[in-house]
Amino acid sequence: MVDSPAYVIVGASLTGAKAAEELRTAGFAGRILLIGEENERPYERPPLSKGYQLGTDPRDKAYVHDPDWYDANGVELLLGVRATGLDRAAHALLLSGRDPVHYDKLLLATGSRVRRLDVPGADLPGVRYLRTLPDADALLADLGTAERVVVVGAGWIGLEAAAAARHHDADVTVVEVDRAPLRRVLGDDVAAVFAALHRAHGVAFHFDAGVRQFRADGEGRLAAVVLTDGTELPADLAIVGVGITPASELALAAELTVDNGIAVDAGLRTSDPDIYAAGDVAALAHPLLGKRIRVEHWSNALNGGKAAARAMLGEPVAYDRVPYFFTDQYDLGMEYAGWVEPGGYDQVVFRGDATIHDGTPPQFLAFWVSAGRVLAGMNVNVWDVQDDIQALVRAGWAGREVDLGQLADPSVPLRALIP
Repeated sequence: MVDSPAYVIVGASLTGAKAAEELRTAGFAGRILLIGEENERPYERPPLSKGYQLGTDPRDKAYVHDPDWYDANGVELLLGVRATGLDRAAHALLLSGRDPVHYDKLLLATGSRVRRLDVPGADLPGVRYLRTLPDADALLADLGTAERVVVVGAGWIGLEAAAAARHHDADVTVVEVDRAPLRRVLGDDVAAVFAALHRAHGVAFHFDAGVRQFRADGEGRLAAVVLTDGTELPADLAIVGVGITPASELALAAELTVDNGIAVDAGLRTSDPDIYAAGDVAALAHPLLGKRIRVEHWSNALNGGKAAARAMLGEPVAYDRVPYFFTDQYDLGMEYAGWVEPGGYDQVVFRGDATIHDGTPPQFLAFWVSAGRVLAGMNVNVWDVQDDIQALVRAGWAGREVDLGQLADPSVPLRALIP
Protein backbone atom coordinates (compact mmCIF):
# COMPACT_ATOMS: atom_id res chain seq x y z
CA MET A 1 0.00 0.00 0.00
CA VAL A 2 3.05 2.28 -0.28
CA ASP A 3 1.50 4.25 -3.13
CA SER A 4 -2.06 4.06 -1.78
CA PRO A 5 -3.75 7.05 -0.14
CA ALA A 6 -3.06 7.28 3.58
CA TYR A 7 -5.90 8.28 5.90
CA VAL A 8 -4.70 8.97 9.43
CA ILE A 9 -6.96 9.22 12.47
CA VAL A 10 -5.69 10.82 15.68
CA GLY A 11 -7.70 9.48 18.59
CA ALA A 12 -8.19 5.74 19.14
CA SER A 13 -11.64 6.42 20.52
CA LEU A 14 -15.20 5.45 19.64
CA THR A 15 -15.16 8.26 17.07
CA GLY A 16 -11.86 7.17 15.59
CA ALA A 17 -12.70 3.46 15.56
CA LYS A 18 -16.07 4.05 13.90
CA ALA A 19 -14.46 6.30 11.30
CA ALA A 20 -11.96 3.54 10.45
CA GLU A 21 -14.75 0.99 10.26
CA GLU A 22 -16.83 3.22 7.99
CA LEU A 23 -13.88 3.82 5.66
CA ARG A 24 -13.53 0.10 5.11
CA THR A 25 -17.31 -0.39 4.83
CA ALA A 26 -17.38 2.26 2.11
CA GLY A 27 -14.67 0.41 0.16
CA PHE A 28 -11.61 2.52 0.95
CA ALA A 29 -8.59 0.32 0.15
CA GLY A 30 -5.77 2.65 1.20
CA ARG A 31 -3.78 2.83 4.39
CA ILE A 32 -5.65 3.56 7.63
CA LEU A 33 -3.57 4.48 10.66
CA LEU A 34 -5.40 4.88 13.99
CA ILE A 35 -3.27 6.55 16.67
CA GLY A 36 -4.09 6.78 20.38
CA GLU A 37 -2.39 8.16 23.49
CA GLU A 38 -3.79 5.42 25.70
CA ASN A 39 -2.58 1.84 25.75
CA GLU A 40 -6.13 0.49 25.51
CA ARG A 41 -7.69 -0.31 22.16
CA PRO A 42 -10.71 1.91 21.34
CA TYR A 43 -13.54 1.74 23.86
CA GLU A 44 -16.84 3.45 24.62
CA ARG A 45 -17.17 5.70 27.66
CA PRO A 46 -20.80 5.23 28.83
CA PRO A 47 -20.15 1.80 30.39
CA LEU A 48 -17.43 3.34 32.55
CA SER A 49 -19.91 5.27 34.69
CA LYS A 50 -22.84 2.88 34.30
CA GLY A 51 -22.82 -0.92 34.20
CA TYR A 52 -19.11 -1.42 34.86
CA GLN A 53 -19.23 0.60 38.09
CA LEU A 54 -22.34 -1.27 39.19
CA GLY A 55 -20.66 -4.60 38.55
CA THR A 56 -23.39 -5.63 36.10
CA ASP A 57 -21.29 -5.31 32.92
CA PRO A 58 -17.88 -6.89 32.29
CA ARG A 59 -14.90 -4.69 31.48
CA ASP A 60 -14.67 -6.04 27.93
CA LYS A 61 -18.12 -4.70 27.09
CA ALA A 62 -16.61 -1.22 26.72
CA TYR A 63 -14.42 -2.10 23.73
CA VAL A 64 -15.60 -1.04 20.27
CA HIS A 65 -14.14 -4.04 18.43
CA ASP A 66 -12.64 -7.41 19.22
CA PRO A 67 -8.82 -7.41 19.45
CA ASP A 68 -8.35 -9.09 16.06
CA TRP A 69 -10.71 -6.75 14.19
CA TYR A 70 -8.00 -4.19 13.40
CA ASP A 71 -5.57 -6.61 11.76
CA ALA A 72 -8.42 -8.37 9.97
CA ASN A 73 -9.54 -5.07 8.44
CA GLY A 74 -6.14 -3.64 7.67
CA VAL A 75 -6.31 -0.89 10.29
CA GLU A 76 -2.91 -0.08 11.78
CA LEU A 77 -3.50 0.52 15.48
CA LEU A 78 -0.74 2.56 17.10
CA LEU A 79 -1.33 2.83 20.86
CA GLY A 80 0.53 4.65 23.62
CA VAL A 81 1.73 7.27 21.14
CA ARG A 82 1.11 11.00 21.38
CA ALA A 83 0.70 13.22 18.34
CA THR A 84 2.77 16.34 18.96
CA GLY A 85 2.30 18.51 15.90
CA LEU A 86 1.14 18.97 12.34
CA ASP A 87 3.10 20.08 9.30
CA ARG A 88 0.14 21.02 7.13
CA ALA A 89 2.25 21.99 4.12
CA ALA A 90 3.98 18.61 4.09
CA HIS A 91 0.85 16.70 5.11
CA ALA A 92 2.83 15.19 7.97
CA LEU A 93 1.75 14.28 11.50
CA LEU A 94 4.49 14.53 14.12
CA LEU A 95 4.64 11.83 16.78
CA SER A 96 6.45 11.64 20.10
CA GLY A 97 9.48 9.31 19.81
CA ARG A 98 8.63 8.23 16.26
CA ASP A 99 9.13 9.38 12.70
CA PRO A 100 6.43 11.63 11.23
CA VAL A 101 3.70 9.91 9.23
CA HIS A 102 2.30 11.16 5.94
CA TYR A 103 -1.43 11.69 5.50
CA ASP A 104 -3.58 12.45 2.50
CA LYS A 105 -6.59 13.02 4.74
CA LEU A 106 -6.46 13.48 8.50
CA LEU A 107 -9.22 13.10 11.10
CA LEU A 108 -8.80 14.69 14.52
CA ALA A 109 -10.84 12.65 16.98
CA THR A 110 -8.86 13.72 20.03
CA GLY A 111 -11.90 14.00 22.30
CA SER A 112 -11.77 15.85 25.59
CA ARG A 113 -9.71 16.13 28.73
CA VAL A 114 -11.19 16.05 32.20
CA ARG A 115 -11.19 19.28 34.21
CA ARG A 116 -9.13 18.91 37.36
CA LEU A 117 -9.44 20.82 40.61
CA ASP A 118 -6.42 22.91 41.54
CA VAL A 119 -6.77 22.90 45.32
CA PRO A 120 -4.61 21.58 48.18
CA GLY A 121 -4.77 17.81 48.47
CA ALA A 122 -6.06 17.27 44.94
CA ASP A 123 -3.42 14.59 44.34
CA LEU A 124 -4.23 12.57 47.47
CA PRO A 125 -4.98 8.85 47.17
CA GLY A 126 -8.73 8.57 47.26
CA VAL A 127 -9.40 11.57 44.98
CA ARG A 128 -10.67 10.09 41.72
CA TYR A 129 -11.73 11.28 38.28
CA LEU A 130 -13.62 9.23 35.71
CA ARG A 131 -12.65 9.64 32.08
CA THR A 132 -10.56 6.67 31.00
CA LEU A 133 -10.86 2.92 31.37
CA PRO A 134 -7.97 2.83 33.89
CA ASP A 135 -9.83 5.56 35.82
CA ALA A 136 -12.87 3.29 35.88
CA ASP A 137 -10.78 0.33 37.07
CA ALA A 138 -9.37 2.33 39.98
CA LEU A 139 -12.75 3.78 40.92
CA LEU A 140 -14.46 0.39 40.91
CA ALA A 141 -11.78 -0.97 43.24
CA ASP A 142 -12.30 1.97 45.61
CA LEU A 143 -16.07 1.64 45.58
CA GLY A 144 -15.67 -1.87 46.87
CA THR A 145 -14.27 -0.57 50.17
CA ALA A 146 -15.34 3.09 50.52
CA GLU A 147 -17.81 3.89 53.28
CA ARG A 148 -18.11 7.67 52.91
CA VAL A 149 -18.10 9.10 49.39
CA VAL A 150 -18.18 12.75 48.40
CA VAL A 151 -19.05 13.45 44.76
CA VAL A 152 -17.90 16.87 43.52
CA GLY A 153 -20.14 18.05 40.69
CA ALA A 154 -23.81 17.27 40.08
CA GLY A 155 -23.65 16.77 36.34
CA TRP A 156 -24.29 13.51 34.51
CA ILE A 157 -21.02 11.87 35.53
CA GLY A 158 -21.39 13.04 39.12
CA LEU A 159 -24.94 11.75 39.48
CA GLU A 160 -24.15 8.42 37.85
CA ALA A 161 -21.14 8.08 40.18
CA ALA A 162 -23.39 8.88 43.14
CA ALA A 163 -25.83 6.15 42.08
CA ALA A 164 -22.97 3.67 41.71
CA ALA A 165 -21.62 4.54 45.16
CA ARG A 166 -25.06 4.01 46.70
CA HIS A 167 -25.26 0.68 44.87
CA HIS A 168 -22.10 -0.25 46.79
CA ASP A 169 -23.78 0.84 50.08
CA ALA A 170 -21.61 3.89 50.70
CA ASP A 171 -22.87 7.04 52.39
CA VAL A 172 -22.91 9.66 49.62
CA THR A 173 -22.91 13.47 49.61
CA VAL A 174 -22.95 15.41 46.33
CA VAL A 175 -21.35 18.87 46.33
CA GLU A 176 -22.43 21.34 43.64
CA VAL A 177 -21.62 25.02 43.07
CA ASP A 178 -25.08 25.61 41.59
CA ARG A 179 -28.37 25.48 43.49
CA ALA A 180 -29.60 22.20 41.93
CA PRO A 181 -28.21 19.22 39.99
CA LEU A 182 -28.11 19.55 36.20
CA ARG A 183 -29.79 22.94 36.40
CA ARG A 184 -27.84 24.53 33.55
CA VAL A 185 -28.71 21.61 31.29
CA LEU A 186 -32.30 20.87 32.30
CA GLY A 187 -33.56 23.94 34.16
CA ASP A 188 -35.07 24.12 37.65
CA ASP A 189 -38.19 22.02 37.01
CA VAL A 190 -36.46 18.88 35.74
CA ALA A 191 -33.43 19.37 37.99
CA ALA A 192 -35.83 18.98 40.93
CA VAL A 193 -36.80 15.52 39.66
CA PHE A 194 -33.19 14.32 39.76
CA ALA A 195 -32.62 15.87 43.17
CA ALA A 196 -35.70 14.05 44.50
CA LEU A 197 -34.58 10.79 42.87
CA HIS A 198 -31.22 10.82 44.61
CA ARG A 199 -32.63 11.93 47.94
CA ALA A 200 -35.09 9.04 47.76
CA HIS A 201 -32.06 6.75 47.50
CA GLY A 202 -30.30 8.29 50.48
CA VAL A 203 -27.99 10.81 48.80
CA ALA A 204 -27.37 14.11 50.57
CA PHE A 205 -26.73 17.33 48.63
CA HIS A 206 -24.64 20.34 49.51
CA PHE A 207 -25.37 23.17 47.06
CA ASP A 208 -23.87 26.63 46.48
CA ALA A 209 -20.37 25.53 47.48
CA GLY A 210 -17.16 24.35 45.89
CA VAL A 211 -14.09 22.60 47.23
CA ARG A 212 -11.42 24.47 49.20
CA GLN A 213 -9.26 21.50 50.13
CA PHE A 214 -8.99 17.73 50.26
CA ARG A 215 -7.68 17.03 53.75
CA ALA A 216 -5.48 14.04 54.53
CA ASP A 217 -5.30 11.87 57.61
CA GLY A 218 -2.07 11.02 59.44
CA GLU A 219 -1.23 8.32 56.91
CA GLY A 220 -1.57 10.62 53.91
CA ARG A 221 -4.90 9.35 52.67
CA LEU A 222 -8.07 11.32 52.09
CA ALA A 223 -9.97 12.02 55.30
CA ALA A 224 -12.31 14.90 54.45
CA VAL A 225 -13.44 17.32 51.76
CA VAL A 226 -13.39 20.93 52.99
CA LEU A 227 -15.84 23.19 51.16
CA THR A 228 -15.62 26.87 50.34
CA ASP A 229 -18.36 27.65 52.85
CA GLY A 230 -16.33 26.03 55.63
CA THR A 231 -18.24 22.75 55.77
CA GLU A 232 -16.03 19.69 56.31
CA LEU A 233 -17.36 16.42 54.91
CA PRO A 234 -15.70 13.21 56.13
CA ALA A 235 -14.69 11.04 53.16
CA ASP A 236 -12.50 8.10 52.27
CA LEU A 237 -13.29 8.55 48.56
CA ALA A 238 -13.94 11.70 46.53
CA ILE A 239 -15.15 11.48 42.92
CA VAL A 240 -14.65 14.68 40.96
CA GLY A 241 -16.87 15.32 37.94
CA VAL A 242 -16.66 19.00 37.06
CA GLY A 243 -16.68 18.78 33.29
CA ILE A 244 -14.34 18.32 30.37
CA THR A 245 -12.53 20.55 27.87
CA PRO A 246 -11.94 19.81 24.18
CA ALA A 247 -8.47 18.46 23.36
CA SER A 248 -7.73 21.09 20.72
CA GLU A 249 -3.96 21.40 21.23
CA LEU A 250 -2.98 19.94 17.85
CA ALA A 251 -5.39 22.20 16.02
CA LEU A 252 -4.21 25.29 17.89
CA ALA A 253 -0.56 24.53 17.18
CA ALA A 254 -1.37 24.01 13.50
CA GLU A 255 -3.31 27.30 13.41
CA LEU A 256 -6.60 25.69 12.49
CA THR A 257 -9.69 27.66 13.49
CA VAL A 258 -10.67 26.84 17.07
CA ASP A 259 -13.89 28.07 18.67
CA ASN A 260 -14.70 26.11 21.85
CA GLY A 261 -13.35 23.10 20.02
CA ILE A 262 -12.04 22.59 16.51
CA ALA A 263 -14.34 24.55 14.20
CA VAL A 264 -15.81 22.40 11.43
CA ASP A 265 -18.42 22.97 8.76
CA ALA A 266 -21.49 20.78 8.24
CA GLY A 267 -19.25 18.27 6.47
CA LEU A 268 -16.94 18.07 9.52
CA ARG A 269 -14.13 19.74 7.57
CA THR A 270 -11.81 22.12 9.43
CA SER A 271 -10.30 25.30 8.02
CA ASP A 272 -7.81 23.01 6.24
CA PRO A 273 -9.63 21.10 3.44
CA ASP A 274 -7.65 17.89 4.10
CA ILE A 275 -8.23 17.84 7.87
CA TYR A 276 -11.49 16.84 9.55
CA ALA A 277 -12.64 16.70 13.16
CA ALA A 278 -15.42 14.78 14.88
CA GLY A 279 -16.65 13.79 18.32
CA ASP A 280 -16.20 15.77 21.54
CA VAL A 281 -13.51 17.98 20.06
CA ALA A 282 -15.51 19.23 17.07
CA ALA A 283 -17.42 22.52 17.18
CA LEU A 284 -19.93 21.92 14.39
CA ALA A 285 -21.70 24.53 12.29
CA HIS A 286 -25.02 22.72 12.66
CA PRO A 287 -27.01 23.05 9.43
CA LEU A 288 -30.43 23.01 11.15
CA LEU A 289 -29.69 25.13 14.21
CA GLY A 290 -27.78 27.76 12.29
CA LYS A 291 -25.17 28.02 15.04
CA ARG A 292 -21.98 26.33 16.11
CA ILE A 293 -22.37 23.65 18.80
CA ARG A 294 -20.09 21.13 20.46
CA VAL A 295 -21.70 17.90 21.69
CA GLU A 296 -19.97 15.75 24.32
CA HIS A 297 -22.17 12.65 24.20
CA TRP A 298 -21.88 9.06 23.02
CA SER A 299 -24.18 9.32 20.01
CA ASN A 300 -22.17 12.20 18.58
CA ALA A 301 -18.97 10.18 18.93
CA LEU A 302 -20.62 7.19 17.27
CA ASN A 303 -22.28 9.00 14.37
CA GLY A 304 -19.75 11.79 13.92
CA GLY A 305 -16.95 9.35 13.19
CA LYS A 306 -19.00 7.63 10.53
CA ALA A 307 -20.02 10.93 8.91
CA ALA A 308 -16.44 12.21 8.91
CA ALA A 309 -15.28 9.05 7.14
CA ARG A 310 -17.82 9.57 4.37
CA ALA A 311 -16.79 13.22 4.04
CA MET A 312 -13.11 12.22 3.84
CA LEU A 313 -14.04 10.01 0.89
CA GLY A 314 -15.52 13.00 -0.91
CA GLU A 315 -19.17 12.23 -0.32
CA PRO A 316 -21.53 15.19 0.28
CA VAL A 317 -22.18 15.24 4.03
CA ALA A 318 -24.44 17.53 6.03
CA TYR A 319 -24.13 16.31 9.61
CA ASP A 320 -27.48 17.40 11.01
CA ARG A 321 -28.07 14.86 13.78
CA VAL A 322 -30.20 15.93 16.72
CA PRO A 323 -27.94 15.73 19.80
CA TYR A 324 -28.95 12.73 21.91
CA PHE A 325 -27.85 11.29 25.23
CA PHE A 326 -29.10 8.89 27.86
CA THR A 327 -28.57 8.06 31.50
CA ASP A 328 -29.40 5.24 33.89
CA GLN A 329 -29.59 6.08 37.58
CA TYR A 330 -31.10 3.57 40.02
CA ASP A 331 -34.42 2.57 38.44
CA LEU A 332 -34.65 5.66 36.26
CA GLY A 333 -33.81 5.40 32.58
CA MET A 334 -33.84 8.55 30.48
CA GLU A 335 -33.24 9.65 26.89
CA TYR A 336 -32.88 13.28 25.82
CA ALA A 337 -32.80 14.77 22.35
CA GLY A 338 -32.36 18.37 21.29
CA TRP A 339 -30.32 21.45 22.07
CA VAL A 340 -31.26 24.20 24.49
CA GLU A 341 -28.89 26.79 25.88
CA PRO A 342 -29.41 27.98 29.48
CA GLY A 343 -32.35 30.36 29.50
CA GLY A 344 -33.09 29.67 25.84
CA TYR A 345 -36.67 28.44 26.35
CA ASP A 346 -39.97 29.74 27.71
CA GLN A 347 -41.19 26.75 29.70
CA VAL A 348 -41.02 23.01 30.22
CA VAL A 349 -44.15 21.11 29.25
CA PHE A 350 -44.64 17.84 31.15
CA ARG A 351 -46.62 14.87 29.87
CA GLY A 352 -47.25 12.46 32.74
CA ASP A 353 -46.38 12.58 36.44
CA ALA A 354 -42.80 13.55 37.26
CA THR A 355 -43.29 13.05 40.99
CA ILE A 356 -41.49 10.27 42.83
CA HIS A 357 -44.04 8.48 45.05
CA ASP A 358 -42.61 6.36 47.90
CA GLY A 359 -39.60 5.41 45.83
CA THR A 360 -41.64 4.51 42.74
CA PRO A 361 -39.77 5.72 39.64
CA PRO A 362 -41.55 8.42 37.65
CA GLN A 363 -42.80 7.95 34.11
CA PHE A 364 -43.11 11.12 32.07
CA LEU A 365 -42.04 13.13 29.07
CA ALA A 366 -40.73 16.68 29.24
CA PHE A 367 -40.42 19.21 26.42
CA TRP A 368 -38.44 22.44 26.38
CA VAL A 369 -40.40 24.91 24.28
CA SER A 370 -40.02 28.46 23.02
CA ALA A 371 -42.87 30.35 21.35
CA GLY A 372 -44.69 27.06 20.81
CA ARG A 373 -41.69 25.36 19.23
CA VAL A 374 -40.20 22.19 20.73
CA LEU A 375 -36.45 22.64 21.14
CA ALA A 376 -35.71 19.46 23.11
CA GLY A 377 -37.52 16.53 24.63
CA MET A 378 -36.87 13.89 27.26
CA ASN A 379 -38.49 10.52 27.94
CA VAL A 380 -38.14 9.11 31.46
CA ASN A 381 -39.03 5.43 31.89
CA VAL A 382 -41.22 5.76 28.78
CA TRP A 383 -39.87 3.94 25.75
CA ASP A 384 -40.17 3.76 21.97
CA VAL A 385 -40.90 7.46 21.64
CA GLN A 386 -37.48 8.83 20.64
CA ASP A 387 -38.21 8.92 16.92
CA ASP A 388 -41.30 11.02 17.54
CA ILE A 389 -39.49 13.31 19.98
CA GLN A 390 -36.70 13.90 17.49
CA ALA A 391 -39.24 14.62 14.75
CA LEU A 392 -40.90 17.22 17.00
CA VAL A 393 -37.50 18.76 17.73
CA ARG A 394 -36.60 18.97 14.05
CA ALA A 395 -39.95 20.60 13.34
CA GLY A 396 -39.40 23.06 16.19
CA TRP A 397 -35.97 23.97 14.92
CA ALA A 398 -37.60 24.66 11.54
CA GLY A 399 -39.96 27.14 13.21
CA ARG A 400 -43.09 24.97 13.37
CA GLU A 401 -45.30 25.28 16.45
CA VAL A 402 -47.35 22.67 18.31
CA ASP A 403 -50.41 22.95 20.52
CA LEU A 404 -48.98 22.92 24.05
CA GLY A 405 -52.19 21.58 25.57
CA GLN A 406 -52.08 18.57 23.29
CA LEU A 407 -48.35 18.22 23.90
CA ALA A 408 -49.10 17.77 27.62
CA ASP A 409 -52.00 15.37 27.04
CA PRO A 410 -50.98 11.68 27.23
CA SER A 411 -54.12 10.70 25.30
CA VAL A 412 -52.86 12.51 22.20
CA PRO A 413 -50.28 10.42 20.30
CA LEU A 414 -47.00 12.27 19.84
CA ARG A 415 -46.98 11.28 16.20
CA ALA A 416 -50.21 13.23 15.67
CA LEU A 417 -48.43 16.42 16.81
CA ILE A 418 -45.58 16.26 14.32
CA PRO A 419 -46.19 19.14 11.90
